[in-house]
Amino acid sequence: MVVKKSIVGQIENRNFLAPTGFQFIMNRAPKVSYFGNMVSIPSMTLGTLSVPNYLKDIPLPGETLDFEDLTLRFLVDEKLENYMEIQHWLRGLGFPESLSETYKYQKEKSDLSQPARSQLNLYSDGTLTVLDSNNIPKFKVIFENMFPVSLTTLDFDATQTDLEYFTAEVTFKYTIYNILDMNADDC
Repeated sequence: MVVKKSIVGQIENRNFLAPTGFQFIMNRAPKVSYFGNMVSIPSMTLGTLSVPNYLKDIPLPGETLDFEDLTLRFLVDEKLENYMEIQHWLRGLGFPESLSETYKYQKEKSDLSQPARSQLNLYSDGTLTVLDSNNIPKFKVIFENMFPVSLTTLDFDATQTDLEYFTAEVTFKYTIYNILDMNADDC
């Protein structure tokens, strides 16, 4: 019997992560989630401190992490239902015509099972599930307290020669995101 020893630090899985292996689910806008075709795990930056020194300032790690905005691209359905999910959400946050528009919007889809902060229908959590080369879920990226801050335009153009379906991008702010290994015991 041959015993195969694993060398510490040796790579066991030599498959690469595919950019097409993902699912994104957002409680607040499920129709946008269904048609989502691009999402990124946002970058994060740690602030630094600079300690003066007579030769050269010395950088030290700071205390604040800055997270890049989350951007989601989605195909727009022909009834504009998914596009309008985000537009209504933005209008409810920004009340462009009146405060009553905000109150009406908050009452429409309020979910009392959510934490108190999200009961006003202002925030939503989102989950990016990362799939391996066999389309098996391996990681979850949980975005907490998301809200949209921008939605791209839809440009109608009768001069186009090739049919390209509409895509839109929505940008979200959020509190934090965490990456969870679905094979670990803490998931």
